[in-house]
Amino acid sequence: MRHRDFVKFIFPSALAMLLFIAVPIVSVFVQSLYVEHDKVLVTVENCGPFGCQQETRVDPDATAALKAEEPLGQFNGLGTYLNRAHLATQEVGEILSDNDGFGDVARRIYNLPFYKALAFTLVYTFLVTPLSMIFGFMVALGVNTIPKAVKGPVIFLSLLPYIVTPLLGSLILFWMINSDGVIGATLQWVFADPTLSLKASPFLTWVTLIVYGTWHMTPFAFVVFYAGLQTLPQDTLESAMIDGANRWERIRYVVIPHLVPLATFVGLVLLMDNFRVFEPIIGFSSEANATSLSWSIYNDLNGQVDQLFGSAAATSVLTMIGVIVLLTPVLIRTWRDFNRKAR
Repeated sequence: MRHRDFVKFIFPSALAMLLFIAVPIVSVFVQSLYVEHDKVLVTVENCGPFGCQQETRVDPDATAALKAEEPLGQFNGLGTYLNRAHLATQEVGEILSDNDGFGDVARRIYNLPFYKALAFTLVYTFLVTPLSMIFGFMVALGVNTIPKAVKGPVIFLSLLPYIVTPLLGSLILFWMINSDGVIGATLQWVFADPTLSLKASPFLTWVTLIVYGTWHMTPFAFVVFYAGLQTLPQDTLESAMIDGANRWERIRYVVIPHLVPLATFVGLVLLMDNFRVFEPIIGFSSEANATSLSWSIYNDLNGQVDQLFGSAAATSVLTMIGVIVLLTPVLIRTWRDFNRKAR
């Protein structure tokens, strides 16, 4: 293909990526360097029949003038990234300098807002991702062996968790684990404890969210692996059967190596998606026991008094950096494998 034709072919996609990906990312980073203006306070005197009183109020005109003069807010540099709501460098330094035990240090750092959200995000990502891949692979193997007459309905039922929107699915499970829901009431009956609640314990809340995340993301892995099974070389599989390989050996030495490139793709997508976990936390109303980086962004933008655009932007940038860090080892390994095969 000539260079001119290639440029014409790729130009629309490159322009869309520039407008809808690169420019917003740069805009978010710039916003993270600013903080909201302080409100201008004025003291006024209110006089009535029983005397005069002084009252401090916000001057809306002066505050609006500041916003009009500096729309982005006050320049704060990297201060937002380092404050207590984010990396908390000063607080972490003080905690580490106290020479407490490892457990106390971990507990105190965990109580900082950003690290509390990061802890759940990482646990959720590194548990839901492999579990979804394992269960998706198992479902794909099972569906691939059933008769064609029932394969269509089974595939539809297997995809149902992914078809249901995350927020609606989490709300349904939230109602089910209530004390008067089918799951909550059953657990109370099994353990003979009328006060047992999955929503009261931080540990049980985390377990519930991880179970839901695995249930919701497994169909995606299933679809990809099932498609990969349709391209499995039958000659290789038949040769393994002739050589006396049992079902497990055929899966281990024929099926899994064939699906490794697809597994890499599935892992990349699930890592990115799970690291941005948000809807289950809202659906389960689990903010008291589990928060994520995406929920922190939502919380900054949904403030009852002010929308903290700078804080939300800083958390967004840190989230993107976290996704890049997670994907880097997988991308490096994929690149090395590609170069090795190209030689």
